[in-house]
Order: sequence, then structure tokens, then C-alpha cells
Amino acid sequence: MSGLVLKGVSREFGTVKAVNDVDLEVPNGRFVCLLGPSGCGKTTLLRMIAGLDVPTAGTISIDDEDITRQPTHKRNLGMVFQSLALFPHLTVGGNIAYALRIRGLSKEEQARRVEELLALVHLPGYADRPVAKLSGGQRQRVAIARALAVSPRLFLLDEPLSALDAKLREAMQVELRQLQQQLGITTIVVTHDQREAMTMADTVIVMQGGEIRQAASPVEIYRKPADTFVADFIGSTNLIDIARDGDRAVLLGRPAALTLPYGVSKATLSVRPEDVELTAPSSDLPEAKVTFVRDLGGAIEFFLDAGGTQVVAVTSPRARPEVAIGDRVGIRLDPTRSVVLTR
Repeated sequence: MSGLVLKGVSREFGTVKAVNDVDLEVPNGRFVCLLGPSGCGKTTLLRMIAGLDVPTAGTISIDDEDITRQPTHKRNLGMVFQSLALFPHLTVGGNIAYALRIRGLSKEEQARRVEELLALVHLPGYADRPVAKLSGGQRQRVAIARALAVSPRLFLLDEPLSALDAKLREAMQVELRQLQQQLGITTIVVTHDQREAMTMADTVIVMQGGEIRQAASPVEIYRKPADTFVADFIGSTNLIDIARDGDRAVLLGRPAALTLPYGVSKATLSVRPEDVELTAPSSDLPEAKVTFVRDLGGAIEFFLDAGGTQVVAVTSPRARPEVAIGDRVGIRLDPTRSVVLTR
């Protein structure tokens, strides 16, 4: 099979399983984000793909070639580390050309390739600039150019934007995605930033405890999470208990138009705050008390107490309902915009 394929990949450190029996397929040309909390195994998985760590079990292949124990320098990969790891004693051009020089390219070929890459990352004319004189965003671009210098078949990045300020980080997310689309190179990024993953990736892989909890498009991850961990980790959501009462599902003390799987007596409803509608109190709807209102400029958040269960609703300023702290409201949840989770 073409592309990157991992089969049963595990990595143990003593009694700790950092990565546990991971199966993964990344077709050529895809942009994938490994997403999860600290310690979930995403960086260890990336290091095994890069050849910086060896799996305890399983195989890794690229385009049907087994690279599980192949040395890093023979894998033809480009990698950007979290620290960037630029050579401080070299110029911008010297950093980018380093791998080219090792491979024996002539000075003319090195110079041509450096100028191509500097134009690609929007730093034309920077070849002779000392690395120490660059801004954080410029150093980031140099690290990307250096990783792309050898035309790698895989482009790997380990939390490459974590040291940038928020505004520059968002700009670099867009630039990195556009660059990947322009080159068509298979790219894998490790991040703990959900917004970053949702912005850049074709496929988001959510990890926890060394295992993949869900691998899907950003929209599917957000709208159809596989379990409560994914639902809670990606963006904001309301996780509301559902109980079975005979043939009916009960939600917030009221019968709900929801179907529980056969044999399931308890489940959880995941409903995004933007899908919670506030109405006038009604006997047909769950009722709640407004406990807090937060105006975020582009959105208004309403915190509600529904019989001991906190529910958060979000509206735009234009659609803001006329309610205040202490008011009682009805809560309408759209079943078609909610997900019933059994784990």
C-alpha cells in the first residue's frame, strides 16, 4: 500500500506503554495532526516514524518499504523539532544548505536550492542573515526550509509553533497548510492545540494513554466524536447523562426524543454549546437557571444550572436572548446536532 502504514506499533519504557498497538494508514499527500494531552504518546509515535526511536513491537512502512529498523538518515525524511535546532554559528543559507552539502551537491546547486526555498517560505534575500538576528517567525520559516531542502518523502513536525505568540502562531498555521498544499508532501504534525489541528489537518488523530481514540476529518471529530474523551477534548461540549426509563430516554429529568442502543441503560449526550437554544420556560422542555453570562465580543456564553447539571449555551451578539443572571429559561437540544455516547 502506498503511503505511511503502521501495524501493531508499540513502544514500552520499562513497565510503561508509551504507545500501545497502534494501527495507522496515512495516504500520500495527506496532512495529519497527532493530537492529545501531554503524555498521550504522540511525540513517541512521531519519533518512531522518524527513526529516532525503535518500536518494541510492530512494523512501519513507507510505500510498501519496511523502515521499522532503518536508520534515520536513510529514510529521506524532513523534520522540524520543537526547539527548531538551528545551527547558531551558521547563516540562514548555511542552515538550509547543510544537508545538501553533506549529500555532495555543488555550491552552485546549493545556492540555487537555498534561494528556491527562501522564496517558498517568504524570506527572499535572507541567505546571508545570521540566525541570531531573526525573529521567532523567521526562525520557524528557516527550520521549515531546512527540513524541505532534500525533498523529503515525509515532513514531520513536533509542536513547531508552540513558542510563537498567539497571533503569529495562527498566521503560521495558515502558511504551513498552504505550503503543504502547494508541495503536496505528506505531513505529520504533533500538537496539543485543538485549534491548530482543526485549522491545518486533513485528518486529526486523537490519542490518549498511548492509543488512538479516533482518526477522522476535523469536522467528523467535532460533530461525531467516538467517545466522551474525544468529545470533551475537542473544543467545548456539554456532556449530559442519559438514563433509560422503559422504552424512553430521560434527559435532564424530561423524556427526550433520543434512541439508546439496545441493552444500554445509561449513556452520555454530547451537545455543543452553539447547539443549545434558550427559550421561555415550558412544561415540554428541561428548565434551568442562568448562573453566569460571559460576553466574549464575538460570542455570548450562558452558564446554566439544570437541576444540578451545568449546561453552557453560546450565541452570537445579534442572536442574544434577553435573559440575565437569575432568570429561568427553557433548554431546547436538537437531537440531530447531538451525539449519544456509550463510552
